[in-house]
Amino acid sequence: MSEVQSGQAQEAKKYETYSVNVDPDQDDKATEIKLLSFARPHMRAFHCSWFCFFIAFFIWFAIAPLLPEVKESLGLTKQQIWTSNICSVAGTIFLRFINGPLCDKYGPRIPMGAILAFASIPCAMTGLVNSSASLSILRFFIGFGGSTFVMCQFWTSRMFTKEIAGTANALVGGWGNLGGGVTQIVMGSVLFPLFKLGMSAEQAWRTVCIVPACVGLATGLAIFKISDDCPQGNYSEMKKKGTMAEVSASASFRTATMNVNTWLLFVQYACCFGVELTMNNAAASYFRETFELTTETSAAIASLFGWMNLFARGIGGYVSDKANGKMGMRGRLIWQTCCLLIEGVMVLIFTNTKSLGLAIFIMVIFSSFVQAAEGSTYGVVPYVNPPVTGSIAGIVGAGGNTGAVCFGLGFRQLDTKPAFYLMAGCIIGSGILSLFINIKGHAGIMSGQDSEEALAAWKNMGAGAPANSTLKVPEPDADATKDVATDDNGSEKDFNQFMDYVSEEKPNVEKETA
Repeated sequence: MSEVQSGQAQEAKKYETYSVNVDPDQDDKATEIKLLSFARPHMRAFHCSWFCFFIAFFIWFAIAPLLPEVKESLGLTKQQIWTSNICSVAGTIFLRFINGPLCDKYGPRIPMGAILAFASIPCAMTGLVNSSASLSILRFFIGFGGSTFVMCQFWTSRMFTKEIAGTANALVGGWGNLGGGVTQIVMGSVLFPLFKLGMSAEQAWRTVCIVPACVGLATGLAIFKISDDCPQGNYSEMKKKGTMAEVSASASFRTATMNVNTWLLFVQYACCFGVELTMNNAAASYFRETFELTTETSAAIASLFGWMNLFARGIGGYVSDKANGKMGMRGRLIWQTCCLLIEGVMVLIFTNTKSLGLAIFIMVIFSSFVQAAEGSTYGVVPYVNPPVTGSIAGIVGAGGNTGAVCFGLGFRQLDTKPAFYLMAGCIIGSGILSLFINIKGHAGIMSGQDSEEALAAWKNMGAGAPANSTLKVPEPDADATKDVATDDNGSEKDFNQFMDYVSEEKPNVEKETA
């Protein structure tokens, strides 16, 4: 593997050479993805990000395929099971909001490892559940593991240029989400039957969750040592050397919340990732009750929804990047709209399908467009306001869990078919919101205009220009952030520090959080 010299000689960096081509104007971010490479820092971070999120899913949904057994053992009602499902996705909402600013301040590595290790503890305690309340409380804290998605997406955004960010983010997000499908098979169709060979069904589901807990704890501890926060090294080391300025997490978060595009993407992500989380909780029970299947069989079928992450989310991000090369941001938004509209239609068809074989086929198509919409969403995120990408990624990510809570309430209160109809209507409605996304310096579907730099960048990409043709990182929108310069807590100093930081002209610090 050839090594590529990068950066400027006077820069204090952890690595003098890289195993991938990089763009020095974008903080040595990689302009290519080499999937078979595990070299530090770029590709090591790529593989660590998706694997950590994969393990987070393994912890998060370890109990999901076993819920029919839990329901029978504890004598729970449908409403009580759905309450626990809602708690499992609600637990991560708050952390997704705060993880973004934490990534901007501390980097992705430390929050990723800490949260994985923490979520492993309640996962190991699953066997202590003895009531609906204890099940819901336990799943609430296990759900903290789902917030690692923010670090997953921020990590690749720090390692790869915006021109390929859609593909990179989609691949790591999709392969991480694949943990939802693998968990259905590993827990429901492999480990659970294996544990039943030497104990009762109740003892088996109470014991088997120790396995994902041990894996999660080991991964969380290992991640501190085997990877880097960004191409130049770890944030803590860079701050000590003076090559990275201190960032105010509160100012980063406030700036992100002031951008209306953040909240439009929040709603759209609620209608794709929120749908996936709902299906991870509901699919096995749906097939077991609707088609009268065994727990093992229904878990295996339900796993197909998650297995589509193997390719579908990556394709969603890849097509978004290609559409960007043809039409700029307008191309990304058109693709995003198409994914959401088709996804909504597939939900309507799925819920009205009576044949098991056809229902599985439709679910595969439905799932594919769910994952593609997720990949497309995070192809747009790095452009919204590059200096606060971590905070924006966190808020948008929280939208997925918020959507799962809302859809979960629908399934809890309504019969299955009306709940699916409600879900479909929300998804189709969210697709229309793309018309109102207007990012500074980029043309939207109905309004806005590409800046000269943006126009040149995407036209050069479409013409097959070198991968390191870059798009200059725009300054934060002064008008959008003017009102947050001060607040009731006297945060003017933090805000000014943040604005000085993102406008810094020194090559070692410039666009550090882009």
